[in-house]
Amino acid sequence: MKTTYTKLLALFFIVVLTFTITGCGNNSKKTESSNNENSAYTFKVSHVTQKDHIWHKTAEKFGEELESLSNGRMKLEIYPASQLGQEKDMVQQLETGSIDFGFLTNAYMSTRQESLNAWFLPFTFKNLDEANKARQSEAAREMLKELEDQGLVGLDFIFVGNRHILLKDDHISSPHDLKGKKVRIIGSPIIQDFWKATGAGPTAMPLPEVYTSLQTGVIDGIDIDLDALVTEKYYENAKQLTLTNHMTFPAVIVMSKQSYSSLSKEDQHIVNEAIKTAVDWGVEEAIKREEENLEKLKAAGVEVEELSDISSFAAIKKEIQEKYQQQSPIIKSFIESLE
Repeated sequence: MKTTYTKLLALFFIVVLTFTITGCGNNSKKTESSNNENSAYTFKVSHVTQKDHIWHKTAEKFGEELESLSNGRMKLEIYPASQLGQEKDMVQQLETGSIDFGFLTNAYMSTRQESLNAWFLPFTFKNLDEANKARQSEAAREMLKELEDQGLVGLDFIFVGNRHILLKDDHISSPHDLKGKKVRIIGSPIIQDFWKATGAGPTAMPLPEVYTSLQTGVIDGIDIDLDALVTEKYYENAKQLTLTNHMTFPAVIVMSKQSYSSLSKEDQHIVNEAIKTAVDWGVEEAIKREEENLEKLKAAGVEVEELSDISSFAAIKKEIQEKYQQQSPIIKSFIESLE
């Protein structure tokens, strides 16, 4: 009888202890959930450029702003130069929440979303300041909103510089000078159309292959911005630079929708504020770099000429605009906002 009583008493204490532990566990989880703005995060961001590129510098600034605005609760780990894979791999990781942020080239993203081709309309922006103003347009915001269908939260656009033409043998003054030239481009639909219209032979290839392809003559030149031209040192294999300003070149800054949704409203606000401050800073730095990079290139022996008359490209510009505004109402709206 005593043994039975002892067993029952022990069983009672086990049951009480189990409920106590379970109750404490639930209270702890509820506390963490209700005070989500006090949670600590270490976010991951990935991009394709080198550490001295303006996009990487902007990512560093973003990390500083996150840490400051969150009082140290939010930190950012940056993975440059495609360390986590090519951009298609990055998007997959963003969709699953394996990484939290991506600085993705508009060139790649325009293959996934039609409206982003608007940024590559030829001879639209004379300089980065004009492109930055377009970043504030309603059409630009609609482009970012469309990304939600891909499991991404579009945060902003960051620029690196306008595009120019670097050739091994000569400068250009009209589309005629490009006929038959094998020019490395980034594989975007509208970029492909533009270069075909010039009569050149557009050749899409990954960034790591460009240097040796120029060196060995696989390509005759490249469609490039000044920052990448300096950081990747392509000028070592080609010296004829024509400043054409034929396109701008943004990255689309996105966050994983899964990661964004897990944040409190307050923390979402911190992310939005931090990225805006970082991008505003990054654009100003990119504008400063345009002149600095040009001087570096001249000092390195690059022969620079400016395309002063773009009238020979007018027919191509019109053809591309008409084609793409018919494909997307957002592109049409974007064009109208610039008129």
